[in-house]
Amino acid sequence: MGWETGQVTGWGEAGTVLYPAVRWALRREGSVIIDVGYGVAGARTLHLLEDVEENPDLRVLAVINTTRPATATVPAIIDHVRSLGRVDGLINNTHLGDETTAALVQEGAGVVTTAARELGIPVVATAVVEELAFFLGERDREGNPVRVLHRYMPRAFW
Repeated sequence: MGWETGQVTGWGEAGTVLYPAVRWALRREGSVIIDVGYGVAGARTLHLLEDVEENPDLRVLAVINTTRPATATVPAIIDHVRSLGRVDGLINNTHLGDETTAALVQEGAGVVTTAARELGIPVVATAVVEELAFFLGERDREGNPVRVLHRYMPRAFW
């Protein structure tokens, strides 16, 4: 749910405006996943939601890809996560698109798990594409649960 490009032309410094249908989704039972984008600008979107800091039913998870420069090392991940405000857990989503290997995902699991321990929060899952899931099994090398992803847009530039 979001704005079409033509609907936001001319907004300039208006900031992020929450699409009205999102409010409806947030009031429903069950899980709602909001991809707010990478970095602090994306995290500001969460501040548009009521009770983000205090809501016990809300879990804020930071998705980490260790092949991105901003989250490639333990210190970088820690700095990034601390800049976001409330974060309840991490998801290891280390990948290089079509060039991803099981070894790369496992390497990322090690880096993300070390950062999570230093931050005092759990790694909720390691994400892996279905083609590589067999090589990881139900848990990554750090013991984190593995969640299998199906790529619906395999040719999209990640």
